[in-house]
Amino acid sequence: MTTTTEPVGGSAPPGAPAPRAATAGRRTVRALLYLVLAAGAVAMLYPLVWLLSASLKPADEIFGSAGLLPHSWDFGNYVRGWTSADGSTFGRPLLNSVVVSLGAVVGNIFACSLAAFAFARLEFRFKGVAFALMMITIMLPAQVTIIPQYVLYHDLGWVNTYLPLVLPKFFAVDAFFIFLMVQFIRGIPRDLDDAAALDGCNPGMIYLRVILPLLTPALVTTAIFTFLWTYNDFFSQLIYISQSQLYTVPLALRQFVDGTGQSQFGPMFAMSVLSLLPTLALFLIFQRLIVDGISTSGMKG
Repeated sequence: MTTTTEPVGGSAPPGAPAPRAATAGRRTVRALLYLVLAAGAVAMLYPLVWLLSASLKPADEIFGSAGLLPHSWDFGNYVRGWTSADGSTFGRPLLNSVVVSLGAVVGNIFACSLAAFAFARLEFRFKGVAFALMMITIMLPAQVTIIPQYVLYHDLGWVNTYLPLVLPKFFAVDAFFIFLMVQFIRGIPRDLDDAAALDGCNPGMIYLRVILPLLTPALVTTAIFTFLWTYNDFFSQLIYISQSQLYTVPLALRQFVDGTGQSQFGPMFAMSVLSLLPTLALFLIFQRLIVDGISTSGMKG
């Protein structure tokens, strides 16, 4: 005669399916997590939705109505905002911002990657001191150096040009990106450098053929943040640019705001929506590289 024994404490034997109560608990926790994430997404997207809605509202309805959807649609905000009083269009500031941002991107990718390679792979005198001084500049506010920089650029005749906004990037002035690339390069095995050296590569060829291809995720991160920071920079562009033909997007949007109370909020919101398109396109183009860089840390298995 055989007898069956139940597990002690009522626990399921190994290999048995999980109890229904535990499964239901996990589903509840997952549902709550999704609910929190959805609420956070709505909170982050609401300002953009409100901006788009305000760009389609008449002037008296933008701040006079609490509703999100317009009661009467006014697409004329885009027409009035696109063409200014002097006959120029908002396309010029958009093009100017893209040109300045792309120039800054090229400068940072070129100069910061070279500086990072030198700090991470080469040996030279006072290397530690130079790296420490570079790191100190990260903690230095930009407002501290704006006056001597302006005096220097004014003496060089660079005011009312894009040179103060673009040319310094080719001299590795953004220490944050150098530090980012240094840490990334240090994670690349030195055996690759040794193998390239045995094949006759000098340090320059090692940088171009070994380090630079593996540095792609860090370069993409540098490009995206440089583009966004330069595209949205208002302070530096306000200091160095005063001619309307050279206005970038932040300066052009400032023209819609008048301290006398004659501000054109509808056209300003409409052009703000259009100004988001380059950054949105940048993210859509490089989003796969961003995800690959985060998931693989730049090293393919």
